[in-house]
Amino acid sequence: MLVIDTSFPARDFNDRDGESVRQVILHYTAGPFASALRTLTQGGVSAHYLLPDPNESSYRAAGYEELRVFRLVDEDKRAWHAGVSDWDGRNNLNSGSVGIEIVNLARDNNGVFSFPAYPQAQVDMLIVLIRDILARYPQIAPTEILGHADVAYWRKSDPGPRFPWRRLHDAGLGAWFDEATRAMYQRRFSVRLPPEVEVERAFQRYGYKPAQNRQAFELRTRTFQMHFRPQDYRGLLDAQTCAILYALNEKYRGI
Repeated sequence: MLVIDTSFPARDFNDRDGESVRQVILHYTAGPFASALRTLTQGGVSAHYLLPDPNESSYRAAGYEELRVFRLVDEDKRAWHAGVSDWDGRNNLNSGSVGIEIVNLARDNNGVFSFPAYPQAQVDMLIVLIRDILARYPQIAPTEILGHADVAYWRKSDPGPRFPWRRLHDAGLGAWFDEATRAMYQRRFSVRLPPEVEVERAFQRYGYKPAQNRQAFELRTRTFQMHFRPQDYRGLLDAQTCAILYALNEKYRGI
């Protein structure tokens, strides 16, 4: 059951300026519930929702027994969660998105990342929350349920490779590729990868911002792999990664 707590409204938000909601963007907090709640409500940044980890100590210490979702900003307002971002040719994504911060203690230690798993109860609640959001905004397409890294791959990693995107898709939320189509493309690309200029166009067709240099290309590949091939996200372009990208475009972009 979805329990929404509105006890902690955020300070920073404003009007959407006529923009319709077209995206859900998922984040991890990289910190415990207590500090995330302070950060998201005291100014500078904000999100529409904060989803705790029911096993995290600061959440239990706050006296909560059941898992609930904290609405910090009303959905008809613009929260400040996406920052500098780009998807499918649009920027300023705060104006047309709902931001969900998920408590997860991911760490970046000078470029060495650690990504804890997401508890099952937390993911179950997230599925209920996103379904609830989509009931109000049915125009949100599967390819518009995204991670922060997808829309800001040059600077972000959340929600990370441990986030269960396939599980969301199996629950009817978000995009995933058809396995038979992926296998067909992978057989082709195992002989020879497509030219990088063609792969660049394929990334852009799916929605990713153009890569301006080699580093950006590798960071975008890493982000894509974290989302769709999390067992290996080194950012190296290979036959499987290309096959997944082409299978997604065939399924969702008609290409």
